[in-house]
Amino acid sequence: MASPTLLMRVVASAYSVAEKAATIVRKVMAGGDLGIVEKGAPTASLGNVCHCLTTLMGAIDSLVLSMYCFIKSPCPAFFFLFESPLVIWVDPLDGTKEYTEGLLDHVTVLIGIAYGGKAIAGVINQPYYNYEAGADAVLGRTIWGVLGIGAFGFQLTEAPAGKHIIVTTRSHGSTLVNDCISALNPDSIIRVGGAGNKIIQLIEGKASAYVFASPGCKKWDTCAPEAILHAVGGKITDIHGNFFQYNKEVKHMNSAGVLATLRNYDYYASRIPNTVKQSLVP
Repeated sequence: MASPTLLMRVVASAYSVAEKAATIVRKVMAGGDLGIVEKGAPTASLGNVCHCLTTLMGAIDSLVLSMYCFIKSPCPAFFFLFESPLVIWVDPLDGTKEYTEGLLDHVTVLIGIAYGGKAIAGVINQPYYNYEAGADAVLGRTIWGVLGIGAFGFQLTEAPAGKHIIVTTRSHGSTLVNDCISALNPDSIIRVGGAGNKIIQLIEGKASAYVFASPGCKKWDTCAPEAILHAVGGKITDIHGNFFQYNKEVKHMNSAGVLATLRNYDYYASRIPNTVKQSLVP
């Protein structure tokens, strides 16, 4: 059985790799030639992520130490884990469409770490965080979290009390998505790209619930955000209330949509129409 250091070494590696991937994402954009085919720009970023995750483990001890310095809590039981069932889900450029359209604050790099089918740690890098703040602003940030310990790199904020602010897809809307949102009687709707970006809207208090009543999201979209959301007491499931599984054998598609909140999950879950649930097969 591995020591608790294993998980922190993987998280530290993911942190470092996400920042290197973000640098590549910015260089591609600055170069002015995205070379878009289907996913386009993620090609270089994905190669970097996959290569680095297998080579950085032996050279990451200083970052592990700095992460331990953040942590004041005892290690959760799953820190003492076997190495073999650890599964890493990577989305090197979440919000690809928005990236090509210049909506750079929507873009994230996601690295999720799962054990026993459960998301236990994750890294979200925003390559263009603060990009509208001026030439002297520090560009980009990395958010990371471990279940049972907490999440770091942002200021946890709750949405205004009594307000129902729904964040949902910007570019994959449908009648079913809109019907589901309407049934929640929202005070306002935020339409943005990227699953990572939507979870950030929740943990920074800009939205009350993330609702996507449609297939489309994949496991690599939700693993890292789920770990971070759960680390701060939130909840994410499919539209039926089923938790996502992240074993290496599972299908990649989250075919029954997404429902996520930082608080008041039961309120939103109870208002999902049966007609919507019947249209989405788990």
